[in-house]
Amino acid sequence: MTNHQPSRRRVLAGLGAAGTAALLSGCVTSTSSSKNSSKGAVTLQSNLSAPQAKAAMEDMVAAYGKKDSGEVSLNTVAAETYRTQLPTYLTSANPPDVYTWYPGSVAEAYAKKDLLLDLDDVWDSPDLKRYSKALNSLCTASSGKKVFVPTTYYWWGMFYRKSNFAKWGVSEPKSWDDFLDLCDKLKSKNVAPIGLGAGGGTAWVASAWFDYLNIRINGAPYHRQLLAGQHRFDDPEVRKVFDRWQEVLPYFDPDGTAVAFQDATTALLNGRSGMMLIGTFFADAAPKDALDDIDFFRFPVIDAKVPLAEEAPTDGYFASARTGRRDGVADLMRYLATAEAQEIYIKGSSGTALPCHPDAKDAGTPLVQKGRRHIEEAAEITQFFNRDSSDAMQPAADTALTKFIAKPKEIGSILTDWQRDAEKIWKA
Repeated sequence: MTNHQPSRRRVLAGLGAAGTAALLSGCVTSTSSSKNSSKGAVTLQSNLSAPQAKAAMEDMVAAYGKKDSGEVSLNTVAAETYRTQLPTYLTSANPPDVYTWYPGSVAEAYAKKDLLLDLDDVWDSPDLKRYSKALNSLCTASSGKKVFVPTTYYWWGMFYRKSNFAKWGVSEPKSWDDFLDLCDKLKSKNVAPIGLGAGGGTAWVASAWFDYLNIRINGAPYHRQLLAGQHRFDDPEVRKVFDRWQEVLPYFDPDGTAVAFQDATTALLNGRSGMMLIGTFFADAAPKDALDDIDFFRFPVIDAKVPLAEEAPTDGYFASARTGRRDGVADLMRYLATAEAQEIYIKGSSGTALPCHPDAKDAGTPLVQKGRRHIEEAAEITQFFNRDSSDAMQPAADTALTKFIAKPKEIGSILTDWQRDAEKIWKA
């Protein structure tokens, strides 16, 4: 979707085979009911490969299979492989039918190429008719057609382990200066203050730092306009983002661009790093017995005059326009939109996601309750860099941001190159 600007009210008013077998990782689960489809199983392509999330997807597909509605084959693909292969999946001669992914600008980019199935009939279901206007808008392409079914949303924040903060004698900061003081204290204790995890195929994690600094300094509307090509990456306003980032860069884990976020999560849990700007999905790779010890604080406010914005991305599903199983796809999509399906997923995963269905229950833990308040208190909601721009824009951001972290003094040429690369993508 192009240039939607979701506010707190908008978001919370209520979020044939897969190419080749070599692209698949983990198990492939097939669940069928007694009522077989004459056109074969609906293929559900999932990037939710973290152990808890994968198991939760299997539970949900199994529950659907018991409803005598058809046959579904769940293909779980390693998350980073999925990210790079998604355009290939969608344009292949025999594409998977249904996909886990993102609404908004990302779905819009594929819808403009006529790759996504029109889901207007699915949105006529009793469940989806009760979804908020915000989600309705987020899932509508510029053509006016619904192209996405949202199921969960989550928040980003500065996560830490409570027992480690207590051991180190530190507490959550209330301002940017407090944040820098916290970093100093952790560094004095030989702890890497800030973990990153922008290596090993997850360079996109660094975009959270760009997003948050930009929405804290320049505001969410400017941020969305920038990602839509209405401002330049070499503008003075963007340079301010990196000037501020340089203040905290010395506190980053030196291995920040060498390890994936999963490894950075391990370092955080083990106390080798103090905190990490990450989304709640990281908890799907954490031991369940560690979840009660995980907490977070809001990315520090830098300019109190800038309306408070938070990243709270929505997840869910779209379908291939080339599917030969439209009836089966529609039936599965209607099920995914139910409170039952979303509660099964939340229960089986880390439980840190929030359901989109107005009647679905979240995990109810103190962490989730705090996360819900965190989002509700925001004046503006952003999605994430690629979700507010496009999947095609993410690699250029990855290149620019990891180069900045390695060579911050070259920021001038980095931003010039970023703008050049962005213009090529916008014009494509």
